[in-house]
Order: sequence, then structure tokens, then C-alpha cells
Amino acid sequence: MDKQTAYSKPVTLKNILAFAVPTIAMSVFMSFYTMVDGLFVSNLIGTEALSAINLTAPVIQLVTAVSTMLATGGSAVIMRKMGEGRPEEAREDFTFLILVNVAVGLVMCALGYQIMGPVFGSMGLSEAAAGYCEAYLSRYLLFTVPILLMNNFTLYMIASEKAALSLACSVGGGVLNMVLDYVLIAVCHMGIGGAAVATGLGYSVTAVVGLAVFSRRGSLLYFVRPAFRLRVLGEAAANGCSEMATALVTGIVTLLFNWTMLRFAGEAGVAAVTIIMYVLMFASSLYTGWSYGVAPMISYYHGERSTGKLKRTVGLSLRVIGCISLVTAALSFAATGPLVAVFARPEDPVFALAATGNRICTLALLFIGFNIFTSGMFTALSNGVVSAILAFSRSFVFMLIAMLSLPALLGIRGVWLATPAAELMALALSAGMFMKYRKRYHY
Repeated sequence: MDKQTAYSKPVTLKNILAFAVPTIAMSVFMSFYTMVDGLFVSNLIGTEALSAINLTAPVIQLVTAVSTMLATGGSAVIMRKMGEGRPEEAREDFTFLILVNVAVGLVMCALGYQIMGPVFGSMGLSEAAAGYCEAYLSRYLLFTVPILLMNNFTLYMIASEKAALSLACSVGGGVLNMVLDYVLIAVCHMGIGGAAVATGLGYSVTAVVGLAVFSRRGSLLYFVRPAFRLRVLGEAAANGCSEMATALVTGIVTLLFNWTMLRFAGEAGVAAVTIIMYVLMFASSLYTGWSYGVAPMISYYHGERSTGKLKRTVGLSLRVIGCISLVTAALSFAATGPLVAVFARPEDPVFALAATGNRICTLALLFIGFNIFTSGMFTALSNGVVSAILAFSRSFVFMLIAMLSLPALLGIRGVWLATPAAELMALALSAGMFMKYRKRYHY
């Protein structure tokens, strides 16, 4: 079977769904990794330990930011070369970028151990909370290289028309994570450190399978003797810098959220923020999954100069994103109580904080989908500059403006309004860029 057949088919909703649905399912299931940790930690240890997972997030985002950049930027570069009819060169670049990721993982692991003490020491946490943070992160960092390989292989399996395999890896890893969460926390009494080990081993499933799959020549992409082209590394970095910026500033914004909530509501406020982030992350995984699913198609059609297919793919994507936005916003608002109750008991002060916050933050789901898709689309079109502007503005500039102004005016309610306000500002910028570049790329 010709491995490029999926890209040669007519662009219909049915064919795009066949390509993207496994990716959406995979993205949704991957969001369960962190959520499952939170579920077991909050119910078996307590909401104070739950807040620790969120407090470690900025360090984790720093550790994975570079890999995210190389995975998304490299995938766009490699699939464009495939579309241009240069498969051998694409495979050399693929192998080279995987090796770079391994080196980056080792460096980031060492850096994580260096910075976690000063970061947690600057927050003024209770002794128990600080202990939870260090116990979780010190175990999590042991799996840095497998986690970075998982980030890369997930995208490259999709690009190689192995989205179903990627989904199977995510499901297998997620099930392993859930089982180990219970075994390591409830049976082996490893505490929050056991949750980190369970997550790391769950992520490692995709890394191990990916190494096996891409070592064989039956795939569209597979390992060959690498060509160390620094320009390819530079192009991948430039093209994926928006995703790195998103990862970095997400960590910074999470840190800002944590500091603000510590000031307004203490560690219970951080736990409430953690619960709301789980809900938003779950809904956003639908948009991210769709964007990742269609990105190789957009890159391929751009390289092939198939403007008709490109326009059809983008148009159908916008309609799907719009439908998902309406459905997720309605469900999140209607099911706020049951969603929060999964993590906190109704008598816990965290419950009331998280329920109020989730109803307000749900407004953001009306805008997030288009913002995520637009940034991913420009990455797929190898326009990393525009993608970076959109991602950085959305994740940092607009969020910083909202977080500095709204809580000062409205108190804790302003904290909850910050995310919808930032996403609304990002929507205006995304729409402007989308219209500005429409004639250049003919979408």
C-alpha cells in the first residue's frame, strides 16, 4: 500500500475524520494522564497534595518546552519535504531531530533538579506543601527523556499515518498510569511520588513503541543515518517556537495564577485552580487533537501546492472547531458540580471555590478552539513567526494584562475572568492574522 494514499484522497469530512479522530481520541486520553494523578492524589492523599501538582507545573513546562518546539516545528518541516518529493532527506532530518531531543532531555533533566529547590523556596509554602512538591517533581524528572520521546513520536506516528497506533499507545499508557497510581499510592504507600512514577511509566509506553516502530523500514518515516544539518535544526526551532513559547509562558502564567491564588485564598485556592485547569485541559484536548490531526495534511498540501485541498481542509476544520466549542462550553457549565466533585468533596472549601471558578472560566471554551487551530495552522504552513506571535500573545501578553488588572479590580472573581478575557483578546488577533494571510496561502 502506498504510504501517501491518505494525502491523495479527496478532502471530505469523512476522510479528514478518519485521519483526525484517532488523534483527537489520543489527545483526550493523554489529558487523562495528569487528571488521573489529580484524581488519585486528591482522594487518597488530600487537596493539599493536589495543589502541589499544580505548583510543580511551571518547572515541568520549562523541562518540556524545547522538545515541544522541535516536535511540532520538525514535523512541519519533515512533512513539507515529503510533499515536495524528498523522502530520504526527510528521514535523515527526522533521525537527527530525535537525537537532538535525547540530548535536550538529558540537559533539561539536570536543569530541573537544579532549579526546583529555589523555585519552591520562593513561594512561601507550608512545610507539607513544599515536601509534596519536591517529592513529586524529583520522581517525575527521572522520566524526562522518555517523556520527550513520547512528545515527538506521538506527532510523527500521526504524520506517518499511524494515528491508530499512537492512540493505542496513549490508551495503553493511560491504563498503566491509572493502575500504577492505585498500586503505588494506595498499596505501596509511595505517596505523591508514586503518582509521578506512574505518570512517567505511562508516558514511556509511547517512547518504547516509537523506538520499535521507527526502527523498521515499513513506516513512512524510519530511522536512517542522520545528516547533521544545522539549518534544519534552526528551521525546526524557528517554526516550532510558537509551541515552545506556549509551553514556557504557560508555566509562567501558571506560576502567576498560583501566586495570586495563594494571596487571595491560600493553598485551597491553588487546589481550586488545579481542578479548573483539568476541566479546561480536557476540553482543549479536543481542539489540540484536531489541530494535530490535520497539521500533517496542511503541511503536505502546502508543499504539494494543492490549494484546493488546503482550502477545503481549513474550511471543514473551522466548522468542526465551532461545533466542538459550543458543545464543550455547554457541557462544562451544566456539569460543573459533578466535575468538581470528582476531585473535592462538597464540604471541602475547595469545592465552592472551584465550582464558582469553573462556571466563569467556561466562557473561554467559546474562543480557545479557534485560537489553538489558527496557531497550529500557521505552524503547519511553516510560518513560525505568525504562529509565535499568536501563541505568545494569547498565552502571555493577554493573560498577563488580564491577571494584573482584573484581580486588582474584582478580587478573586477577577482571577476567574482572566482566562476568558485573555482568550477573547486572542480571538481578535487570530481572526485578524487569519484574514491577513488568506491570499498568500490560498486557504
